[in-house]
Amino acid sequence: MLGDHPVEFFKIKMIEPIRLLSREERQKILDDAYWNIFKIRSSYVFIDLLTDSGTNAMSQEQWSWLMRGDESYAGSESWHRFEETIKEILGFPYVLPAHQGRAAERILYSHLLTRTSPKNIVPSNTHFDTGRTVIEYNGGIPLDLPDERALDSKNPYPFKGNINVKKLKEVMDEGKVSFVVLVLTNNTRGGQPVSLENIREASYLCKKYGVDLVLDISRFAENAYFIKEKEKEYSHLTVKEIVKKMMMYADHVIMSAKKDGISNIGGFIATKYEEVYQALMPRLVMEEGFVTYGGLAGRDLEAIAQGLKEAVDENYLRYRISQVRFLGELLENMGVPIIKPTGGHAVYIDVKEYLPNVPQENFPADTLAAYLYLESGIRSVGLGSLAFMRRKNGETFYPDFEYLRLAIPRRVYTESHMRYVASSFEKINKIKNEIKGLKLVWEPEIQGVRHFLAKLKPL
Repeated sequence: MLGDHPVEFFKIKMIEPIRLLSREERQKILDDAYWNIFKIRSSYVFIDLLTDSGTNAMSQEQWSWLMRGDESYAGSESWHRFEETIKEILGFPYVLPAHQGRAAERILYSHLLTRTSPKNIVPSNTHFDTGRTVIEYNGGIPLDLPDERALDSKNPYPFKGNINVKKLKEVMDEGKVSFVVLVLTNNTRGGQPVSLENIREASYLCKKYGVDLVLDISRFAENAYFIKEKEKEYSHLTVKEIVKKMMMYADHVIMSAKKDGISNIGGFIATKYEEVYQALMPRLVMEEGFVTYGGLAGRDLEAIAQGLKEAVDENYLRYRISQVRFLGELLENMGVPIIKPTGGHAVYIDVKEYLPNVPQENFPADTLAAYLYLESGIRSVGLGSLAFMRRKNGETFYPDFEYLRLAIPRRVYTESHMRYVASSFEKINKIKNEIKGLKLVWEPEIQGVRHFLAKLKPL
C-alpha cells in the first residue's frame, strides 16, 4: 500500500506539449549524442528528470513580479526587494547576487582558499560536482566526510546527509583546513537532509578551530522541512523558524536559486562579515556584473525573491516531499533498489546493486541513464564514476557509489508522470542483465566536468 498521494497545492493554468518519440528515433538520437544524456535536445525528451535546477514552474505571483522588474543598472528596486527578502528569510546582513550557484561557489571559495593559504583542505558532508571542481581548480583539496550510515543505502536513518563530526575533528587537529562546507540537502548522497544538531556540532568545531563554516543552501527549505518532520526537538517550530536556526550557525552561505528559489536562473552569496563582503564586491563586478544585479536581470531578481517566499510554505513543501516519496515507493515495489529514506528533490537508484555486472570503469550509473532514455524517453543523470572518478599520479580513484538520480522539477509533473517513470523500469528489469556498460571516446582536460562533455559509446 502506497503512502499519501502527492496532492498539488496549485491549479494548472498553462501547459507545454511534450512528445514521446519511437524507440528507433531514440536509438539514433543516443548515437548522435555519443550516449551522453547531456547532449540530447530537450524536445527529444518525454519526461526530463535530469535536474531540478532551473527547471521549475513559476507561480502566477512570480510571473506578476517578473513584469515589474526594474532593469536599472545600479540600485534597482528589484535588487532592494531581492536583498530584503534574503535578509528576512535567512537573516544575513550582507548579500551579493550571482547568475547561478557555481558562480557564487567560484567567487566565495577562491577567496577563502586564498585567505587561508597554505591551508587548503575543504571538508564536507559530500561535495557535489561543481563545488568539488571549483575547489580543485583553485588549488584546494575537497574532502568528503559523510556520515557512516550514508554508505548503506538501506539504512533508514533520517539524517544520512550529516557530516561525520568525529572525522571532522580529526582533520581539524591536523591544522590544514581552509573552511568547511555543508551541503543542505546532501545532493551527492541521495538528497539526504542534515540535522540541526549536526549543523550545530560542525559549527562548534569550526569556531573552536577558527575555521569558517559555509552552508550550500540550494535546497534549504526541503532540509528544514525534514528537520521539522524528523527531529523531534524542533517539530513544534515552523519551517521559517527552523530556517533561521539553521542559518545562525553559518559564517557564509551560497545558493543556487534555481532549486529552492523556484526560479529558472540565479544565485547569491550571503555573509555575516563586512570584511568578506568588501573583499568579494570587486570580484563580483569583474566577473558577474554590478553588485546590485550580479549577472541577473531585474525580472530574475523579482522571481527569486518571490520564489524564496513560496519555498518555505509548508503546504508546498508537504506536496514536494510526498511526490518524491511517491515515486520512491513505486520503484521500491517493483524491486528497484533505491536509497532509503527518499530525499527531498530526487529518488536515487543504487546502480551498483541494480547493475552488478557493469564494472565502475564502464560507468554503471551513466549506462543506466542512457538505457532509461532509450527504453522510455526519460532523461535522468548518473552520479558515479564518470562524474566523480579522479586520476592522480597514474592511479585511478573511483567513488564508493554509483547512483542514478531521478530529479523532480518543482511543480512541473503530475502523479501520472511519476507512474510512467516507475513503469518504465519494467522494461529495464527485463534487459538489465544484458547491459554491458559504456566506454570513453573523448573527455575534457578538466576532470570535474567530464560527465557534462564526454563522448561515449556502448560496449
